[in-house]
Amino acid sequence: MSLTFNNRTALVTGAGRGIGKAIAENLASQDVRVICVSKSADSCGAVANAITAAGGKAQAMAVDVADASAIAKAAEALLAEFTKIDILVNNAGITRDGLLFRMSETDWNDVLATNLTSCFHWTKYLARPMTRARWGRIVNITSVSGIMGNAGQANYSAAKAGMIGLTKSLAREFAGRNVTVNAVAPGFIKTDMTAEFVNNPEASTKILEVVPLKRFGEAADIANMTAYLCSEEANYVTGQVFTVDGGMAM
Repeated sequence: MSLTFNNRTALVTGAGRGIGKAIAENLASQDVRVICVSKSADSCGAVANAITAAGGKAQAMAVDVADASAIAKAAEALLAEFTKIDILVNNAGITRDGLLFRMSETDWNDVLATNLTSCFHWTKYLARPMTRARWGRIVNITSVSGIMGNAGQANYSAAKAGMIGLTKSLAREFAGRNVTVNAVAPGFIKTDMTAEFVNNPEASTKILEVVPLKRFGEAADIANMTAYLCSEEANYVTGQVFTVDGGMAM
């Protein structure tokens, strides 16, 4: 099924690699203008340049999403240039794994700030023009860890669970203005972040024991679901969490 996008502009955080990169490339391939955001100017710049070279429309913006003032400044510049951002994909995320008794307050705060609080700030600044235009799409990339929990990831699981609560609350707030808010919860996806265990035969065998499809997912699997939720075809879908996890959380 081909998806419909009517001259939309999207912002994707964490677009310098992995899932964010795949989402940016997918949207750009469907004639969406994409603003690629990451902390590293080099990584988001490389993605934007590749999209442009392939005939798409993209630009890069280096923003530390854990910095509220940096987001405010970036949003102000973007709205001055585009008036409104039609599609917001909150994908940026980090891990600082460790058992609770060994987890520092810094590791807790850094993960919450990057993974969850950044969604609050981006949405607060970019959603108002969506509501005025009575059209918008917000997709939060959460995780099955936010649904099932995961030992050694109290900070990450809490942040991802918080994204789900945020998604459901904002879906109710924005529904009257035709702005949909949904979440995608990846399982074990092959990315730079998961390479340590994906490439470890012993670890990967143990992980796949709990994945009914018995294989790791690809970043494209998440990008495909996200693109659908950003399209016109998903205009009656809001407040939902879509697990893309090979059956782990069913």
